[in-house]
Amino acid sequence: MSELNHECGVAAIYHLPSSEPSPLCTDDGPEEIARLLPRMLQDIQNRGQLAAGMTVYAPSRAHLLYTMKDIGTVAEVFRLSHRGKNEAIMKQCAGRAAIGHVRYATCGKDDRSYAQPFEREHIHKHKWFSFCFNGQLANYAPLRAKLLREGEHHLARDTDTEIIMHELGRELSASAPGRSLVDTFASVAAQFDGAYSLALLNARGEMLLARDPLGIKPLCYAIEGPLFAAASESVALLNLGFAPENIHSLKPGHTILVRPEGITTREFARSRNPAHCFFEWIYFANVASTLDERSVYLTRTRLGEELARLEFAENRVPLDRDTIVVPVPDTSKAAADAMAYELGIPSREGLIRNRYSGRTFIEGGRARKMKAASKYTPLREVLEGKRVFLVEDSIVRSTTMKVLLDRIRTQGGAKEIHVRVACPPIIAPCFYGIDMSTIDELFAPGFLDGGPLTEEAQRRMAASLGCDSLRYLPVDAIARALDLTSDQLCQACITGNYPTEHGQRLYDIAIRNSGVKLVDNKRTYEQIASVSSSEVS
Repeated sequence: MSELNHECGVAAIYHLPSSEPSPLCTDDGPEEIARLLPRMLQDIQNRGQLAAGMTVYAPSRAHLLYTMKDIGTVAEVFRLSHRGKNEAIMKQCAGRAAIGHVRYATCGKDDRSYAQPFEREHIHKHKWFSFCFNGQLANYAPLRAKLLREGEHHLARDTDTEIIMHELGRELSASAPGRSLVDTFASVAAQFDGAYSLALLNARGEMLLARDPLGIKPLCYAIEGPLFAAASESVALLNLGFAPENIHSLKPGHTILVRPEGITTREFARSRNPAHCFFEWIYFANVASTLDERSVYLTRTRLGEELARLEFAENRVPLDRDTIVVPVPDTSKAAADAMAYELGIPSREGLIRNRYSGRTFIEGGRARKMKAASKYTPLREVLEGKRVFLVEDSIVRSTTMKVLLDRIRTQGGAKEIHVRVACPPIIAPCFYGIDMSTIDELFAPGFLDGGPLTEEAQRRMAASLGCDSLRYLPVDAIARALDLTSDQLCQACITGNYPTEHGQRLYDIAIRNSGVKLVDNKRTYEQIASVSSSEVS
């Protein structure tokens, strides 16, 4: 599902003062612990390839905070393939604490000024901070309007990250130097409606990690000896050397405050039922990660078992020696393997992903088609004359799927292609940090007419895609695969029911905008200026 992107990922590391260095550290010592941050960012590179950056805290230097960021992958920004240039960057980024970020834009433009972390310098150390943010505020428009109304504020960027920076700065300016950073953040966060996990570092050497009250966005942390680390996904901590039993998910509505004096965890907002984003498990997260005590790999395996049960129940496609299961690399492989095992037929890699095709900066539908065509190579030796179950984790806009089906049939020589999707139809936009904000860009709604998924709808979808049949999983299969109840998940994109007030309001606006050509193809939350102030206040 290369046509869908996540907003970003965060990471943080801190070596607390100690007479004994952590066994996980390099030989460079506590003051060089920030060298590990780019490695952590590479492990969550799947969450964003547009920009990367880090801020370090170095109490021994005059410039207490130093931020390095740019457009590009982690390897490009930190010159990881060039030893000399990387070493020069790492000398600049020496420090005993660091926060970092990888970005994909769902809000704002694709230039360096939008790269994170965002740093706000100040003469007072408690007001000098840098922070990075994963998520999206559904009430971005009213927050922006309120900020511009109150005093002579100026916003240089069209992003909720800048809103958060200004609100934090304003609250810190009104706070006494001795006020807890957690209390300051709690006052600011009370205004937020949406999804977020964030990392903040100030010139006092205080680091704050926070996760939204619904736990929509993931955030994991680990502590071993004097070393603390956190990241959007557990794989970054595991690969750093932390023992699996020491890696935990931060509870929704909680903060971790790391200071030279120690580490404290505290609730900053009353937690209700969680609303974890189910897409983290089925697509976004690294398959090696564990989020909220649930393995990404095992979840995808269970989704494949659900697909097999669906196939047994309908019993329409012959399961003979000419039938094979083929995953769309890479996120569908676990589901495809599990489906094939349950059906008793082979799972074959009939599509090979070109991992070196690089990124494209061309935008629009034509670019997606070009990218899909260059990204996957069908193996005729595997596909020719076969009846293929093509397993995909989801279908959003359908651009990639249409290209793949054409190539599998014409270049691969498959005699039949039956698409099986390990997810229900995507029928509604996401306003919490996934790059799908309008109804019209989605594939499924045009076939469902606001009603339930039917046999006839799936038949018409299959004809539109160019496959012999198409089957989606039902909505209740997601909660079963995760061993959670549906009210513990955010499933807004497959149900239209949003876990926050402003998310639901944006969906109402998206419904009204459906079928209407939007100015400059703006996303729903960028169109709010065109609706009445009573709808967004």
